[in-house]
Amino acid sequence: MSITLGGQGQYNHDLRRLTLSISGVLTLFGLILLWVVAYAGLSANRDAVQRERQLIENALDQAVSRVLNEEKAIAWWDDAVVNAQMRPLDLDWIETNIGVYFYETYGHDEIYLLDGSNTPIYANIGGELNDEPVQAYARRAAVLEHVVMAARGFQDPSLRLRDAAFTADQQRYSFLLGASNASWSGHIFVVDGQPAVVSAMAIVPSVDASVLEGAPHLMVSIVRMDEDFMASVGRTLLMPDLRMSPTSDIAEGSVAQPFFADNGVANGYLTWTPRRPGKALLLFILPLVALGVMGAGVLTWMMIRRLKRASEELAQREALSRHEALHDALSGLPNRTHFTRSLQEALDELVQTRNNARVIVAYVDVDRFKDVNDTLGHAAGDNLIVLVAERLRGVVGPTDLLARFGGDEFAILRCSSAPGASDELADRVRAAFEESFDLYGQHVRMTASLGIAAAPDHGATPEELMRHADIALYEAKNAGRDRAMVFSARRAAAVERRREIELDLQTALKQGALALHYQPVVSCGAGKVTGLEALLRWKHPTKGDISPALFVPIAEEAGLMPALGQFVLERAFADSCRWPELEVSINLSPVQFRHVDLVELLATLLTKHAVDPKRIVLEVTEGVLLESSERNRHVLDAIRALGFKIALDDFGTGYSSLRYLSDFRFDKLKIDRGFVTGIHERKRALTIIQSVVTLGRGLGMDIVAEGVETQTEAAVMRLVGVSELQGYYFSPAIPVESVADYIQRHAVQVPSPESVPTEIRALR
Repeated sequence: MSITLGGQGQYNHDLRRLTLSISGVLTLFGLILLWVVAYAGLSANRDAVQRERQLIENALDQAVSRVLNEEKAIAWWDDAVVNAQMRPLDLDWIETNIGVYFYETYGHDEIYLLDGSNTPIYANIGGELNDEPVQAYARRAAVLEHVVMAARGFQDPSLRLRDAAFTADQQRYSFLLGASNASWSGHIFVVDGQPAVVSAMAIVPSVDASVLEGAPHLMVSIVRMDEDFMASVGRTLLMPDLRMSPTSDIAEGSVAQPFFADNGVANGYLTWTPRRPGKALLLFILPLVALGVMGAGVLTWMMIRRLKRASEELAQREALSRHEALHDALSGLPNRTHFTRSLQEALDELVQTRNNARVIVAYVDVDRFKDVNDTLGHAAGDNLIVLVAERLRGVVGPTDLLARFGGDEFAILRCSSAPGASDELADRVRAAFEESFDLYGQHVRMTASLGIAAAPDHGATPEELMRHADIALYEAKNAGRDRAMVFSARRAAAVERRREIELDLQTALKQGALALHYQPVVSCGAGKVTGLEALLRWKHPTKGDISPALFVPIAEEAGLMPALGQFVLERAFADSCRWPELEVSINLSPVQFRHVDLVELLATLLTKHAVDPKRIVLEVTEGVLLESSERNRHVLDAIRALGFKIALDDFGTGYSSLRYLSDFRFDKLKIDRGFVTGIHERKRALTIIQSVVTLGRGLGMDIVAEGVETQTEAAVMRLVGVSELQGYYFSPAIPVESVADYIQRHAVQVPSPESVPTEIRALR
């Protein structure tokens, strides 16, 4: 009873801690949320001010462009050119069309005309003609010289660019003579302590270029940015209170931004009332968020009450979850986690007791389990797992731990001091598979492979023992299955090397580090190279060249052959485009041949690389034809229908070669190098080859002899009627880059049959 009360007290204490924690987190979250909303509102207002300031600057740029457009209407006019160049000036015309016109029509405060040498010849100040244009201009020279020099082609790069919009606009008027010959400049400067738009524009003809004599005159203008000017700009931006203020004293709700002329001189402040998009966040959203936080607090309190009632139910489920976490759902056996924990406990006890006991770990793998899944379906596979689990439960000892790691792999943990404990366990497991299994009315005979490791001989940690048992299992399956293997360091080293090669091969395949070399195939009749056989090569960055005889079997065991075969096909098809006059032979492995997408892949590659299928020879071995004759015939017929040639490789090394010749159609027959090597010394081999040649030619096939390494072998093969020769006598496999050079530089010499010694002829 005291234990129950104590447990309840601990529970209440934990619940109070949980309540305080949730309350603290909720409070912190609420404060953060309120801060985020407030920050978002303030940031929105600040960003709005920045955007509006940029709009004002853009509007001022447009105002400068507008002033230039106003001047363009008079400055780019043949009459203006003629009257500006006239001496003495026709002041009535100048006043009417320039001075008074710009003052009254566009509000230009000061207008000056400069001749080709920049000497003032006319000035209109406030709409009145000034009789001293030189002195009037001199008062403004410090400011006006900037635009005058720019209009003459000497732009000051330190000034802010204001007339870009006008410049871009004039590029659309290439037909207008003035647009292509005129120059201009417009800026905002401080004039008499007040910002003003200051501009200069060359007076050039718009129609008759001949009226211009010498350098063009310039029209220089000053437009003060007074209240009317700023009000006009504000109206275009929907800012009715935009103005230029000498101080930063502003009304509540307005902003003041310092204003700088184009030469960097500070002059007053731009003031306006900005839009405040964050006002809604601060006045409405923020209070709603506060209410939401309070509501979340109420909901949290209600959830804690429910939590108290649900905790008892969760406690009951915890034991069930703990069991499920440590057991396999399908078989009900302990899983890998449970097994690892139990193994660690057994090893700890072994260290503490220090007796002669052994901790034995045995991995059990059902042989050819995948075949059951593929032929009978996954439901049958699951049923088989359950039946195997029941069998193993019946044969293991009462103190042994049986576990399932997943798939068809089981593990057994045994602690024993008996000398033959490992062998006895292997016998028990073997006995479990002596009787067939009943799967949906079918009696299926199954076997199992075992890998065994024992502590302390084979490791002192669960990781070591389990890894070594896995290595032993790998060796058992590699040795032919249906057997037990005990871990040994020698086998482990070999497995590790194979696995290292497997991992490196996966990396090389992903990185495209593999390459194809090509061995020439020589025609006996034509006496030249008529084909190439693609051979896979792998140059390891640290191990050097690795033989295909080593890495191809590893690729088959690791399930890499489909990807490896696709790589070879893809690369060989691409390379074959280099030699449109040659055949390219490509080997198909049995694993690749069984791949369901092989025919589709070949069709795709034909389309992708635009290769003539008659130039591609796909070589298959008897290993391809051993299984599923009907399916093989269907696949071969589909490949032949695409236009490919098919060759039977390594003929004579299998068990049923003649049956294959009758069951399947082939275009070529390749005699294995084992019959070719030393043919001049073996009468029986020569007789066999001659028979094969006669048989193959009778069936309409070309005969290829592989492994030709000497002149005598080449001559004998030609003597017996072989169609093509291949071997080191002509060339080893060479990189793709060297094929064209080989064909050009090496004349193929096929020995004549007359060169065969008489004693060899007598063997026929």
